[in-house]
Amino acid sequence: MKSKQIKSTKPRINVVTLGCSKNIYDSEILMGQLQGNHFDVVHESEKVGSNDIVVINTCGFIDNAKQESIDTILQYSELKEQGKVGKVIVTGCLSERYKPELEAEISNVDAFFGTNNLKDILQNIGADYKHELLGERLLTTPSHFAYFKIAEGCNRPCSFCAIPLMRGKHVSTPMDELVLQAKKLAAKGTKELIMVAQDLTYYGLDIYGKRNLDELLRRISDVEGIEWIRLQYAYPSGFPMEILDVMNERSNICNYLDMPLQHITDNMLKSMRRGITKQKTIDLVNQIRDKVPEIALRTTLITGYPGETQQDFEEMHQWVMDTKFDRLGCFTYSHEEKTHAHNLADDVPEETKQERSEAIMEVQQLISHEKNHQKIGQTFKVLIDKIEGDFLVGRTEFDSPEVDNEVLIDVREQYAVPGSFVNVKIDAAEDFDLYGKIVQPKQTASIAETLAVHS
Repeated sequence: MKSKQIKSTKPRINVVTLGCSKNIYDSEILMGQLQGNHFDVVHESEKVGSNDIVVINTCGFIDNAKQESIDTILQYSELKEQGKVGKVIVTGCLSERYKPELEAEISNVDAFFGTNNLKDILQNIGADYKHELLGERLLTTPSHFAYFKIAEGCNRPCSFCAIPLMRGKHVSTPMDELVLQAKKLAAKGTKELIMVAQDLTYYGLDIYGKRNLDELLRRISDVEGIEWIRLQYAYPSGFPMEILDVMNERSNICNYLDMPLQHITDNMLKSMRRGITKQKTIDLVNQIRDKVPEIALRTTLITGYPGETQQDFEEMHQWVMDTKFDRLGCFTYSHEEKTHAHNLADDVPEETKQERSEAIMEVQQLISHEKNHQKIGQTFKVLIDKIEGDFLVGRTEFDSPEVDNEVLIDVREQYAVPGSFVNVKIDAAEDFDLYGKIVQPKQTASIAETLAVHS
């Protein structure tokens, strides 16, 4: 007689993630815990059920991100009102920063939690925090790459940034714990780790008494199966040059560095409280490029910061033209409450902020076009991410997912499994895309062929 399968009465959990890669990591950890508690967990499912619990992991960084988070909360709040979902729980940066206001304005959300309330969220849902699941995650990215958060919070005093208000002070994750996480990911087929934190370069100061990113990189580099390690979000002031030595030593550490510089004029950098000058910034970029000639440098800039004059902008514009960053993003200044810069007059009109941002990106488009065309005829190791339309879509070691250039291969002519590495010879280029064909590495001659040559 067959035993009847007992259907779980636990609600399905739908996790919705907004904002940056750090939020993606946090959602994956939450989902790993829920799965370990035998819940049915999905990420951003379009299907909704009347018994579902929706957990919204919000962003509260700048105005656009805050609005997207509020709109998403309202969307699921309305679905709850209509009886189409069971519970709505809100967590993340927006909730950390504006919990009293959100509770007052959106009353039918079941619970609001901050950025460091994982155990409380689990308890609310009816799950236990399981210590044995340390490092376990339910990846929302393709399994071959994962965001790898090495620290939480930030100790930097940047005037425009609300991150310390939402994420707290810098707390490094112990090295042994990170190595264990990397091994678990590698065992499940992850090949690329994208190392993230609010400030990677501060790693270790709080628990080891020194900047220890170089040692961490060596230890993660030793993990079998990890073929690429990528560094995102380095801070320029006090930059630990020794990490570049590790980059040169280890073939699986990508020649790639994301270092947000924000501006270049001395008066803007001083007002932004960046702890660096124009000349020191220029010198640092030159030193990094001298030490790792093949490095791809990515940066982000802000236009329209309080007091930014036309001269400030033109100086930054010229510097971007001269420096020729490999990758660059530009944002308009957002006047954030309780930040140091909020005490200043937000005196640059929105239209001017936008015009300046667009002008910077136009320059970067030309730079990217030039650099991409220089790659025609060269062969690169490419990680295939997905198939989209008629193309295999991949990346070189000089490109991070979502934000950087892509390599496109006509899938009607050639095929490779997503998650695999292939060698691609570039035969065409556009502003932000490369096109190429897969080439096979030269094979060593067989014994029979060698004998035939010498006979």
